[in-house]
Amino acid sequence: MSDLLSVISASEKRRNLLILLNSGPKEWDEIKHTLNVTSTGMLPQVKILEDEHLIERDGKNFFLTPMGRVLTAQMIPLIKTMDVFDREKKYWHEHSLDALPYELLLDISDLGNYKIIENSDEEIFDITTFLNNIATSKTVKGISHAVHPRYPEFFLNLAKTGVEASLILTPGVYKIMKDKYYDAFEEGLRYKTSSVYVSKDDIKFSYTVTDSYFSISLFYNNGVFDSKNDLISRDQSALAWGERIFSYYRDRSEKIESLD
Repeated sequence: MSDLLSVISASEKRRNLLILLNSGPKEWDEIKHTLNVTSTGMLPQVKILEDEHLIERDGKNFFLTPMGRVLTAQMIPLIKTMDVFDREKKYWHEHSLDALPYELLLDISDLGNYKIIENSDEEIFDITTFLNNIATSKTVKGISHAVHPRYPEFFLNLAKTGVEASLILTPGVYKIMKDKYYDAFEEGLRYKTSSVYVSKDDIKFSYTVTDSYFSISLFYNNGVFDSKNDLISRDQSALAWGERIFSYYRDRSEKIESLD
């Protein structure tokens, strides 16, 4: 391990100080208050960063050197990504991320302050909470690899009320919708605010993004879909990530204009 990598990774106090100073110079009292540290505990870490020419001081102000700014800019995305995986290690160890393309996975830190919603065994097929979370949305986009009996009527009602709803269906889901819910499917396609696409491939996850809500459900590593746990976030960064996911798969799907 290089000396600089050790300096940054071996101390949470040093990492936090670099991140704090990334937003601009700070006075000592502000540093102590923001990081909740004492002078005794923090001054040795400051000296190490000064010795490595990562921070400097000018009177009462501490600030990053040019080298410190470069290293901190590179470090922050890595720390955010590690925080995402560290918060729910068991979940990430058990679930497959292979379905998401690499260029989107690189932005997984955008999930931000996410949480895992676990349905009880008795409610494993109850999607009421999920539908309630998106019922008042102005826009709804998503990918569905499975069909729940409540989906067709729910999304048809969204279209009727003028909600902009865009869905990407896997080939298998598209066939089921045509075979079992033809009338509701065909009616929904007639609304200008709704659009449906069929992916070229069998996408191995389901997700939804609205103007205020993001939710994704993954497969376990053994190939079984996890219908019990939903990962949700309301952070703006997560919503933007959800939009990028939709755009990626929409560009690889065929838009359905009519069922005839």
